[in-house]
Amino acid sequence: MKVIITGATGMVGKGVLLECLDHLEVEKVLLINRRGIGISHAKLEEVIHADFSDYSSIKDQLKGFDAAYLCMGVSAAGLDEAKYAEITHSYTINLAKTIYDLNPKMTITYVSGQGTDSSEKGRMMWARVKGKTENDLLNMGFSQAFMFRPGTIIPLKGIRSSTKLYQFFYDYFMWLIKLIKLVAPNTIVNTTQLGLAMINVTKAGYTKKILSPKDILVASKL
Repeated sequence: MKVIITGATGMVGKGVLLECLDHLEVEKVLLINRRGIGISHAKLEEVIHADFSDYSSIKDQLKGFDAAYLCMGVSAAGLDEAKYAEITHSYTINLAKTIYDLNPKMTITYVSGQGTDSSEKGRMMWARVKGKTENDLLNMGFSQAFMFRPGTIIPLKGIRSSTKLYQFFYDYFMWLIKLIKLVAPNTIVNTTQLGLAMINVTKAGYTKKILSPKDILVASKL
């Protein structure tokens, strides 16, 4: 299985990357990043690409893949809707259209989040934008498309969040996250479970197109 991953410099994308590198059925991983990730591995290829509004210059490198795991994302804090939509929706859809033209039978997964608004009409700006992104991906025509809506994510294998506020929370309040997981185990996932779930739905499919934390936990064990 050959996969494309975006967002591998972030916590979620790096978690997915590490699981793909460890998985026996994944033979090649192509990263699309703005900067190098600093990992060397026999399976790994990396494309450094600055303009996420246009992928035509790297189009030839995106052929022949079985799956794309779209993990790129930013916090909405401090961004107006136009800028957040450009980064969250436009960059994602531009890439998805490019790889769909090259690999229409591939599986695509997209990481949004709990609270994403499928109606695209709610009060929360980030939720509307994420909802539109999900809807556009689901309607694009891929052989399989799955939207992942994790809540709180526990980073494993030494992974750290690139968002300082999130990492502060992990550094000082991980005890609280673990306590919540004991009380409500189906509400929290870790980076390993996210990665395994993406690989498994690519291979075996899943009964739902939108996966909650509970679904992610189930899919990670398929």
